[in-house]
Amino acid sequence: MHGLNGKTLRVNLTERRCTAEAWPEELYRRFLGGRGFIVHVLLRELEAGADPLGPENKLIFALGPLTGHHVVGSGRHSVGAKSPLTGAFLEGEAGGYWGAELKKAGFDFVVIEGRSDDPVYLWIHDGVGEIRPASHLWGLEPAQTQTAVRAELGDGLVRLAVIGPGGEKLVRYSCIAHDLTHIAGRGGLGAVMGSKKLKAVAVRGSARPQPADPEKIKELTRFMGANFRNKPGTWSCGTGKAMIQYEQSGNIPVRNFQGGSFPGAANLAPQRLFELEYVKRMEGCFGCPLKCKRIASAAGSYTVDPAYGGPEYETLTALGVNCGIDQVEPLIKANELCNRFGIDTISTGVVISFAMECFERGLLGPADTDGLELRFGRVEAMLTLVDKIGRREGLGDLLAEGSKIAAEKIGGGAIEYAMQVKGMEIPMHEPRLKQGMALHYAVNPAGPDHCSGIHDDLVAKNLTGWDELDVAHPLPPTETSPAKARMLYQVGLWRHLGNILGLCLFVPWSRKQIVEAVQAVTGWPMSYWRLMKTVERGITLGRLFHLREGFTSEQDRLPSRFHTAPTEGPLAGVAIDRAAFHRSREAYYQMLGWDTDGVPTLGRLIELDLAEYADVLPGLDRSGRA
Repeated sequence: MHGLNGKTLRVNLTERRCTAEAWPEELYRRFLGGRGFIVHVLLRELEAGADPLGPENKLIFALGPLTGHHVVGSGRHSVGAKSPLTGAFLEGEAGGYWGAELKKAGFDFVVIEGRSDDPVYLWIHDGVGEIRPASHLWGLEPAQTQTAVRAELGDGLVRLAVIGPGGEKLVRYSCIAHDLTHIAGRGGLGAVMGSKKLKAVAVRGSARPQPADPEKIKELTRFMGANFRNKPGTWSCGTGKAMIQYEQSGNIPVRNFQGGSFPGAANLAPQRLFELEYVKRMEGCFGCPLKCKRIASAAGSYTVDPAYGGPEYETLTALGVNCGIDQVEPLIKANELCNRFGIDTISTGVVISFAMECFERGLLGPADTDGLELRFGRVEAMLTLVDKIGRREGLGDLLAEGSKIAAEKIGGGAIEYAMQVKGMEIPMHEPRLKQGMALHYAVNPAGPDHCSGIHDDLVAKNLTGWDELDVAHPLPPTETSPAKARMLYQVGLWRHLGNILGLCLFVPWSRKQIVEAVQAVTGWPMSYWRLMKTVERGITLGRLFHLREGFTSEQDRLPSRFHTAPTEGPLAGVAIDRAAFHRSREAYYQMLGWDTDGVPTLGRLIELDLAEYADVLPGLDRSGRA
């Protein structure tokens, strides 16, 4: 095969064994990589009902076909497992250089199973996997771990995927840091790694597989290098540069998504980080000129180590506006703390805002909060809780379980204030404004995710060229309808594609260019239609995983808060109509070839060449025969 290694490294931590396996070309052609490969392994190798924090869970690192080739934006890869936060399918992405290094080291995928009795780390280099002792690393922060492993291996260019103390302590939304600042953040992948006593995965390689058409790749790369600045995007200052406009339109969640105005959001706009000189440089990923990652430092009221990067839009909002905080320096510190502990900034912020609302409504008192006056806008209370969550101390131990489990333990109707879907906290784009995104939050196989959903306002204004995908006409962002479901289906499939290919969505490639890039790397005949069918396979298998684990359409719902309207602010009077939401959800199911209960039909499984997975559905055997 061109552009691919054709090898998977299987690591059994229980038996301390690493084995290189060859996977058939047919499997590569069907799934290409990333999400598709992850969910295939989970469906075929993980028993239904498996404990996400048990040795039976699989932790899978999966490259896409473009990962590590000189296609701008190809520094990404996927990581997946059964989620400790939701109990459902989980897949996240990270950028940086780690994925490109794994491609050079001779593997496309790493499947990690079992559990070590003592802490270990995995060392992958030029076709070899080694399991090494890591008791001396356990308890270290990610930067300390990276320094120690590089010194031990005698190579300062080794790339690491590492967990922090939060992952070791099984915080259910702990994450995996690649190159310290590129985070596979959602759903508890760090806890899965911690449960296996796996501290880090270090990689180093010397030769990537040769693509089918190197000259075409050079042509595409030269084009993007010369033209990426011609299209507005995140390259100028990173994510969230429209934060002021977001506040004015109602897109920013305010005080645990209660709604209202928050003019102080202007203090948190990324431009301010540059004006106040908290950010002095930008960094990027493998082979990419965009440089969209902020590197922040501070030495005033808070000391911040730039090794842990800088806060993105989601972080500034989750720990800022959503907690009623409009001071930027504490948020830079909060971002650093989250990355030191290795915990997801989105879930951390939403869990803290949930606790603040519970305190203000009398469901938590000073005896529950370790004496903290846990009200919106209290900076030190927020920072203290980040620290307690990362250490699993006091109230932090409860909040480390996530807002859904915490609400169930608190009781008294606290679940009404937990802004989550299936246990995963909702990202920082207001569902009442972006109602197509709201539908995506409810039904997405990997949980509520703002990257693979649609941003209704941008689609409505055609700011991202979605008319190429045959979206018939713009729709108001606040509309919920079967027509909006159609928009989510068409645009959403495209936005899932990066999770398959290992490609960043910030790079303004055209659809034609991406088809050309995949063909140039693999040598396989490719088309937009084939790519979309590959995406549908991943989405459908993710749905099968949910069904096997006992999830139904009943869990494809939003917190009831979003079916009520704020009384003030930009979204005053705006709510998601519950009946319209259900109609849209049903229409979306049918567009994907699922029945009205969200169960993929046998016909769609056959059409997607997935009939062998029909045994997941009651009454069908693996051949797809009733």
